[in-house]
Amino acid sequence: MPTTTLTFANKINASAQRGDTAYYVTTSTSGGFDINSADLVKIGVIKTIADNRLSMVVDLGTLTTAQIPTTSHFILFSKDKYSNPSGLLGYYAEVCFKNTSSTEAELFGINADMFESSK
Repeated sequence: MPTTTLTFANKINASAQRGDTAYYVTTSTSGGFDINSADLVKIGVIKTIADNRLSMVVDLGTLTTAQIPTTSHFILFSKDKYSNPSGLLGYYAEVCFKNTSSTEAELFGINADMFESSK
């Protein structure tokens, strides 16, 4: 499939990685911009990102060369929910709170911090 190299004046966001999907949207000339999901144009899957994070190679997929973004476009990316899952999957915790005192008690909040240990 055809590819294109997108070069930037500033470093690409640190969370962008190979396999993410790149998009672009046209910005307004008034200095601000509104992004409407209907205005987003999918560029394709990011194949590589340069070590200096100033350029990336993107697989154009079905995009034609006439639709390649220019310097007037805002470039963004999204993560694949299957490659980068978040949240707990397959693990659970069960908690039981008991008031062992003879006086009434009020519980204001509960907080939990969980992480997967190294394997």
